[in-house]
Amino acid sequence: MEEQEKEILDAAFLAGNILLESGAEIFRVEETVERIARAYGIEDYQFFVLTNGIFATYCNSRGEVFAKVKNIPVSSARLNKVAAVNQLSREIETRRYPIAEVRNRLDEIRQMEGKKNLTQIMASGVGAGCFCYLFGGTFGDAFSAFLTGVVLYCYVLYVSCYQSKIIANMSGAALVTIVSILLFHLSPQLHLSLVIIGAIMPLLPGVTFTNGIRDIADGDYLSGIVRLLDALLVAVCIAAGVGAVIIAYHNWLGGIML
Repeated sequence: MEEQEKEILDAAFLAGNILLESGAEIFRVEETVERIARAYGIEDYQFFVLTNGIFATYCNSRGEVFAKVKNIPVSSARLNKVAAVNQLSREIETRRYPIAEVRNRLDEIRQMEGKKNLTQIMASGVGAGCFCYLFGGTFGDAFSAFLTGVVLYCYVLYVSCYQSKIIANMSGAALVTIVSILLFHLSPQLHLSLVIIGAIMPLLPGVTFTNGIRDIADGDYLSGIVRLLDALLVAVCIAAGVGAVIIAYHNWLGGIML
């Protein structure tokens, strides 16, 4: 097989890899890798994409077969990378780049940094406060949810990354509940349930759940079910973390029962 053909398939495979590990939908991954392959004249190819893996095969004019498989663990969404790969794939269709430059651009995209930690922490706090207010909380409730959301994401960024996904979500939800209870004791006029509801919103897997629904709607049933199960597992862990602290607070400390 010619080296040029291998480079083209490798570049298409890398683009799909970046999209999939950044939380893109299955149809978007398949469309992008096929667009790149067609742009460079690759015709006899097959790409099979699942939520956590890509399978690629190609047969050239001499009957030589190229095949590549890679497992890609389910991870959090990185929409800036998804947008960058999508833009690059559309530029490739105009044949603006040689394949070596495409590979360099893809490597640069893969190394793109996410939002700064302080930005993520403040976004978590603002999101928690706004959701608390939208659910009927007062400004005091929203401010308490803001503080709890800030504490939560400090924990997410600096502590929970060393834990398994299940433990991280359960402990994060428990931390939210503990902080909310402490704020409730400092200011009894707060609506404890609304503060907790607002503060756990940054943990909810909204993008994963939405992509799961979209995958099922597009006929990618297996991938959609995997995403939905992942979202369901996160939701169950959050509920378990909150419930455990509330039950302990009620039974051992005589606190209110939500």
